[in-house]
This record gives sequence, C-alpha cells and structure tokens, in this order.
Amino acid sequence: MDRPGGFKGGFKILSGTANPALAEEIARHLGTELCRVAVSRFADGEVFVRIDENIRGADVFIVQPTNPPAENLLELLLLVDAARRASAARITCVMPYFGYARQDRKDQPRVAIGAKLVANLIETSGADRLLGLDFHQHQLQGFFDIPVDHLYAAPVLVSHFRKKQLKDLVVVAPDVGSAKMARGFAKRLDASLAIIDKRRPKANVAEVVNVVGEVAGRDCIIPDDMIDTAGTVSEAARALKSLGANDIYVCATHALLSGPAVERLAAAPITEVVLTDTIAIPPERRFPTLTVLSVGELVAKAIRFTHSDQSVSSLFD
Repeated sequence: MDRPGGFKGGFKILSGTANPALAEEIARHLGTELCRVAVSRFADGEVFVRIDENIRGADVFIVQPTNPPAENLLELLLLVDAARRASAARITCVMPYFGYARQDRKDQPRVAIGAKLVANLIETSGADRLLGLDFHQHQLQGFFDIPVDHLYAAPVLVSHFRKKQLKDLVVVAPDVGSAKMARGFAKRLDASLAIIDKRRPKANVAEVVNVVGEVAGRDCIIPDDMIDTAGTVSEAARALKSLGANDIYVCATHALLSGPAVERLAAAPITEVVLTDTIAIPPERRFPTLTVLSVGELVAKAIRFTHSDQSVSSLFD
C-alpha cells in the first residue's frame, strides 16, 4: 500500500504480546497480516524482541497497550527501538490503553509523575507519533513533544446502546469529574443527565451518596473511561436502584478489572456491563452480564488515515 512519494515499504502492523487479538482484528480491517515478530524471555526473565521481516522504509505501527505487568511497556519500548534500528521510515505507537496515565501530577509530596516519565521513554526509544484511545486526562497529550492522535471509544459504545432503543434514558456521571464525558453521551443518545455526588463525612464512615437529577422509573447508563476495582460504579448502581431506577447499564473503555472488580460487578444490580477490548480480558475475568465490544475497526481507520495523511479527527465529525 505504497503512497506516491511516500513510504517505499508501505505500512506494517506489529504487535507485542499484551493484546494480540486486537492487533489481529486491526490488521484484518486493514486487509493485511501482522508483521512477524518474535517476543521471548531469557531464563532470568529479561525481555527479547526481534522483527522477522524487512521493514526498511516502511510506515510502522506498533500495537501494544501498556497495562500491567510492566513488561508490556518494556516490550513496546524494545519494539520501537528494534524498528528504529531496522530503518523504519516512521514509527507510530498504537496504545489502546496508556498505562501510568493516572500518575499525571504531584498530588502528594515526593511522588513520581509516571505519565510524563512514560512519555519521555517512548520518545527516547525512537517513536515518531502516538495513537491513543481515551486517555485518563486529555492534557496527557501535552506530555509528548511528538504528534499525538487521541481517539474516543464513544462512537463504538453509543452505537451499541442506540441498537437497544432505550426510552426515557438517563446518563449518570459516577462523579463530578466525569460530568463532561457523561454530557457527551447524553447528547448523542438524546438522554437527560444526572450526576452522583459522593462525600465521605469523616474517615472510616460510609459515603453519603446524593444523585442530582431524576432517575426514578428510568433506564440509566453509567459511563466511565476505565473500570479498575469497580467500587465506584458498583456503589453508583446501588444508589440508583435505591432511588427507583429501572435497568442500569455500565460502560467503560478500559477493562482493568483489578482485585474484586468481577465479583463486585456480578453482584451489583447492573443489567449489562459494556467494555471494549483495548485491554485483553481473559476468560476467567468474564461474567454473564459482560459484553465486550471491539475498537479494532475504529483504530484501523485511524491507522489508514494516518498513513495516507488524512485527518483523524474526521472520524468523530
């Protein structure tokens, strides 16, 4: 897929081991196959990568979310370095999930700003661009001195709920910080907006939960950017149910599902939990009310637009 005067080697899609299924889905939508890559460990656990195809002069896209374990980040850095040393014309990190994004400021004394450190590592390794999806904070783009294309999973999630044709719908922000995102969902789904106000009166006292907005007798959607331990959305679902809400849906882009998350989501009064495949969800972390949507087509379109120098933002017009 050479372009006139462009990359003599066309484009190549590489993948680490963090989420190969998503990388294969992206390649399928692009009508190509993944570039052959060997990723292994030495006896002591040291990561080794090797690109087994010629990528000289190619436009290289490396698909690798950087969720834990930390080896996922290290794999990405080593793949970028290998591609640079193999004379790739341009290297784009495709990070469906940007790990360490929550460490974006010094909110306590003597802590690291992990998101900035990761940005520095990616640039130093030799990346020319970054393609990310639903950063925890939009201002993370400013941590990079290379171009960043920021995608949103909202079109994928909204399309899923539109097919349900829910009536008299309320989109509920799980906290005040999520209000802007929830407002966007409400606008696209022709729904009203509610906000959960959480307060902890004093240490070791249960949270007092107030809901600003009308939810009684209505279906509710609780959107978030990620679900980690699921404490926030589980509490929110119980609060809405106690106020007379009908069916409650939860959706998020990134499925970290740490610790007791699966048990909490399965036990909460939630009709359906809708997540995307930016992070691979193993079979043992799945449960009956879980629906997993693929962002493969969305990312594939962004890669195609990037390769052909078209506007990525047109995906969201």
